[in-house]
Amino acid sequence: MKKTILTSALISILFSGSAQASQETDELRKLIELQQQQLEMLKKRLDEQEQKLEVTAEVVESQPTSIATEANSATTIGGYGEMHYNHTDTKDTIDFHRFVLFFGHKFNDRLRFFSELELEHSISGDGQPGEVELEQAYIEYDVTENLSAKGGLFLLPVGIMNETHEPATFYGVERNPVEKDIIPTTWWEGGAGITYRPAGGWTIDAAITSGLDVATSGSNAYKIRNGRSKVGKARADSFALTSRVKYTAIQGLELAASVQFQDDITQGDEAVEATLLTAHAIYQNGPFTLRALYASWDLDGAGPEAIGRDEQTGFYVEPSIKLSDKFGLFARYNEWDNEAGSGSDHEKKQTTIGLNYWLHENVVLKADWDDFSGSLDGDAFNLGIGYQF
Repeated sequence: MKKTILTSALISILFSGSAQASQETDELRKLIELQQQQLEMLKKRLDEQEQKLEVTAEVVESQPTSIATEANSATTIGGYGEMHYNHTDTKDTIDFHRFVLFFGHKFNDRLRFFSELELEHSISGDGQPGEVELEQAYIEYDVTENLSAKGGLFLLPVGIMNETHEPATFYGVERNPVEKDIIPTTWWEGGAGITYRPAGGWTIDAAITSGLDVATSGSNAYKIRNGRSKVGKARADSFALTSRVKYTAIQGLELAASVQFQDDITQGDEAVEATLLTAHAIYQNGPFTLRALYASWDLDGAGPEAIGRDEQTGFYVEPSIKLSDKFGLFARYNEWDNEAGSGSDHEKKQTTIGLNYWLHENVVLKADWDDFSGSLDGDAFNLGIGYQF
């Protein structure tokens, strides 16, 4: 009897332990299966994330370098362009006058590069009206907070338009004739310069650069505009010194004067000293703006004196009013003479009235009418479109 009871007890204990072990095994199996499911889900998410990263990398790699590296790049691209339609009594012309690209790079907070490449009149080559020009290419370095220095190819600090001539920044389809034929815009040289900005709204520029190389015979003898060498294997027997003082401390007012001296603008063919003086004022009060500029050359030599080109002068006055953010009206009176020393009446006069309509602050439509008098005669109607970015 006791053996039976003991046997029954042992069997009961064995079955009880077996059931408990079986239950624990089932729970462990379920836990392992659950962990396996979680691992599978995690692996799936990692695979999806990796695919997204691969797609993003492919998209970035397919973009232009400037976009793909925009976050880390200090290189900038810009430009401007303008197309003109001109109607006169004798002819009608349409011309994509300028297509310009800017390229710049910031090496660090103090050192940078800037360049400007231009195609004029749409097409260049033998027998074609246009030309490809490197208008600027210089390195600029900030010596101090108030003093910077530059070297290379750059625009000279003279007049209003020579340094700032993007279409959306001025009135009129064509650039004014005084800054074109007297200064002569656009005018660049190769050399070195400094800009100093002391307190009180003053800016002082100084530069030593290559100089003009004018012809000494023919119809273009001693004409300033035709003397621009554009720094293409240019003769450099005579360099030029240029300086400018600008004052902008009064709100809405800019006053500036510049002087350039070159000891021989024929680069050794003759001894012809030349001095340029310019002065300008820009006054803006609300929608009203007034621009005025005077420029004068004094050429010291027997050659230019013999044909009256020892003095070449000009001025213009331009009032304008901006009736809205998009629409502006202007009028301009120009008077200039490239043979002012002759004593004869070679003075040219041009009165221009017109309008600008800005589709965007950087995109402009233009229309104007010119009336010529003095040694010129006739009139012209002009249309233009311009942009900058």
